[in-house]
Amino acid sequence: MKTGFAAAALVCAFALPSLAQADDQYLDNRSDAAQLVRSLYNAVNRKEYARAWDYYGDQKPAKTYDKFVQGYADTNRVDVATGAISSEGAAGSTFYQVPVAIRATDSNGDQKVFAGCYTARLTNPQIQEPPFKPMHIEKGALKPANDDGGPLSDALPQNCGDAPPSKADATQDSVIAIFKAAYGASCDTLQSDDADATTPEVNVLKYRYDYETDSDPEHEAKLFAFNCSQGAYNFGQVYYLADDMGIRQLQFAEPELDIKYNDPDDQKQVKSMNIIGYTASDQLLNAEYDPKEKSLTSFDKWRGIGDASDSGKWIFRGGTFTLVHYEVDPTEDEEENPQTVVDFEAAP
Repeated sequence: MKTGFAAAALVCAFALPSLAQADDQYLDNRSDAAQLVRSLYNAVNRKEYARAWDYYGDQKPAKTYDKFVQGYADTNRVDVATGAISSEGAAGSTFYQVPVAIRATDSNGDQKVFAGCYTARLTNPQIQEPPFKPMHIEKGALKPANDDGGPLSDALPQNCGDAPPSKADATQDSVIAIFKAAYGASCDTLQSDDADATTPEVNVLKYRYDYETDSDPEHEAKLFAFNCSQGAYNFGQVYYLADDMGIRQLQFAEPELDIKYNDPDDQKQVKSMNIIGYTASDQLLNAEYDPKEKSLTSFDKWRGIGDASDSGKWIFRGGTFTLVHYEVDPTEDEEENPQTVVDFEAAP
């Protein structure tokens, strides 16, 4: 019996990707080649193997249907990304070339990435006679690809056939250009000889707006993070978000505090600390992104030992990052004893 990665090897030979998460909503869409590929994943994911088998034309991905099903016995899931599609008409049909990348996960949690091109075919519906043949997968091949832990879109072939480079690559190029233009004179990283200074960390975020339901398709945004300032113990990051609305730099809400000490010359005891307003910052210090929670956290050390500091947490929901928690430790007493000044984390 094949393992999960043996099934992935079958993909390389016959262009059959594996599955996504088991709780995916039913998707059966042959309106374009990318949706056809995603529908295939959805069918296998839901263990609807007859439906998956039927997305192929005369050239099937295995010698028999039983062998096709057995190939997924130990496969847990496969994530998928598709790139820019090219098309060409020939002999009464339109052929579509689809860049595809998958990350296959077996039942033990082990992962491997494969990438390549699919060919989908649609015979002109106006000249067909019964039985009608909808768009189907004609052929394709995937090969092992490098997995650096980044977004799956990084593994996509730049193009298949005559398609232009993928939109993801074009978007990243635009974000890099915007960052360099805005911070070329102020970011320490851009003043150095570091070749990676303009290589962002990229995370893909799936989401729905508050007015949408689980039956609505998810939107996709990409979060780009650039290292900017380099201090003795604080490092600043600049963030951009790219979605259907375009590219925008993120600004992060932070409380403005009025802090009074019992002895202004000895900041060990606080007399009072009050929020007197809110500001917005274009950088987060010592930031980390949590992909499971879709949150960004920061930790700003006021001095090297970190006994005085402030930290915040911003959660991505409804297409934007919202401040939900903020703590301040205003005392230079060689102890970490932060106080919560903003707490909306329990809000829906």
